[in-house]
Amino acid sequence: MKKLIPTYTPLSKPLEFEYKFTIFTSIYNRANTLHRVFNSLQKQTYTNFELLLINDGSKDNSHKVALELIKTANFKVRYINNVVNRHKMACLVQGIELAQGEFFLPFDSDDECVENALETFLDIFNSIPKERLDSISGVTCLCVDQNGNLIDEKLKGTPFYSSSFENRVLNLSLSEKWGFTKTEILKGISINPEVFSQGYIPEGVIWSLLSKHNFKTVYTNDVLRIYYLNTENRISKQNHKNDAFGMAVFSLCLLNWFSKDYFWNYPKIILTRIYTLLRAAIFLDFEKSDYTNAIEDRSMKFIFSSLWPFKKLLLKLIG
Repeated sequence: MKKLIPTYTPLSKPLEFEYKFTIFTSIYNRANTLHRVFNSLQKQTYTNFELLLINDGSKDNSHKVALELIKTANFKVRYINNVVNRHKMACLVQGIELAQGEFFLPFDSDDECVENALETFLDIFNSIPKERLDSISGVTCLCVDQNGNLIDEKLKGTPFYSSSFENRVLNLSLSEKWGFTKTEILKGISINPEVFSQGYIPEGVIWSLLSKHNFKTVYTNDVLRIYYLNTENRISKQNHKNDAFGMAVFSLCLLNWFSKDYFWNYPKIILTRIYTLLRAAIFLDFEKSDYTNAIEDRSMKFIFSSLWPFKKLLLKLIG
């Protein structure tokens, strides 16, 4: 299983980009909501962007709807129609490979954004001190739901420099946010294709990898995205059985990347990942040795092995 853990290698030379932003949207059965993306992008006050649209084997008429919407677009659209469903992580990697924008901004096919979203993102990025730019991976903002309710609590002060894993350490909210990442950094990430089409793989795998390599995100209290909470088949609706493979990979990543430096000061964070790995193992066909061989830290191996016989009991007790 260790080969399923992604890696990062900086590119050997800088890339040249055609656009400032690549807006990446993957579609799966979103014929009734895709218009929100197009309507939002039509109204943007900043226009140096492309929309990279990937239909991930939809069963409804999303393909036909996408083609009709493209005809109405006043911006550049590149459209790929995957006949076979590959799941979101595979589409994300496909999008990163194809991106021609300096900044890569995932945009769900059932959500909206405010008219000055791109302009605000760019203004915040341009305000970053030059000495910090190389260590900054991107900018992240807040969201509201379709009723205008703030989804996450505001930070006490912004700009706030942090990372996905540091947010866990600081006990900050991990609720839904939205942001872009430097495409050049994302193109340096290597993900084993064997994880594709295995169900939901958390995007946190990527953001945590950037944390491991000491990249920071600039967090802002600007509210730029409208996040629809009541959409059918939204991936944030967790199912332990269906999500088992992805959570196993995610847990192994966090254990290998952070347990050595953080276990003694923040044991709850690490022990939680051991629990989620044990919980996932109930639904998967891997042997105990597959997990222990993938866990690098000896202390984590010991704890995981000791709890292995009780994993079903733990699920009943903790849920």
